[in-house]
Amino acid sequence: MSDLAPIAFDIETSGFDSESVITVAGLAHELGSFLIVNTAGQEVEARRLESSIECHAGGQLELAVCPNEQSLLETLGDFATDHLDGDRHYLTAFNGETWKGGFDLPFVRTACVSYQVEWPFPDMAYADMFDIVDRFNTDKERDLVGVYDQLIGRETCDPFEESSEAVDAFENGEWEALLCHNLADIRRTREIATLAGEYVASSDFRMKNLSPPDR
Repeated sequence: MSDLAPIAFDIETSGFDSESVITVAGLAHELGSFLIVNTAGQEVEARRLESSIECHAGGQLELAVCPNEQSLLETLGDFATDHLDGDRHYLTAFNGETWKGGFDLPFVRTACVSYQVEWPFPDMAYADMFDIVDRFNTDKERDLVGVYDQLIGRETCDPFEESSEAVDAFENGEWEALLCHNLADIRRTREIATLAGEYVASSDFRMKNLSPPDR
């Protein structure tokens, strides 16, 4: 674990059923963050939007504006190819994919199948922070915000009280709020991963390889 730096990953979606689409994908790395937003064809001034949120990034911020879900997935794959290194990084999320389920990676996997887009994370190790937090005494808190507030407790740029508000923000074209929510979550996840890397045994990370067997 000491040789691998965490890359935190999180998505937002337009809902939770099979018709829902990915609206934002975000990654937080050691130098900053990369956000991809699906505007569903709406015109957005990318530079102005990036400027409005870059003060919250805690480092470099890159923003990609995409017109649809397929473009978002392809952009995610391009970023992963150019910037993620399986010898230096491991991917992490909070309930992104656990041994019993998870949300983010299954959602991305299904979307990739729908558009016949290549899996964006080959040759990447993965450890889910949802499986790590029981190594801390967090009063049985199991959600990202609750765990973060108890273990770290810094202010974030999250404008929402509930993650479900991200659905309404997408429908209303509230891009700044939607991106700030995702940015807050990937930064929370990476900070928890960094903390766990200092205090939790390597064997408890339950690493798995995200590369499909036929690659």
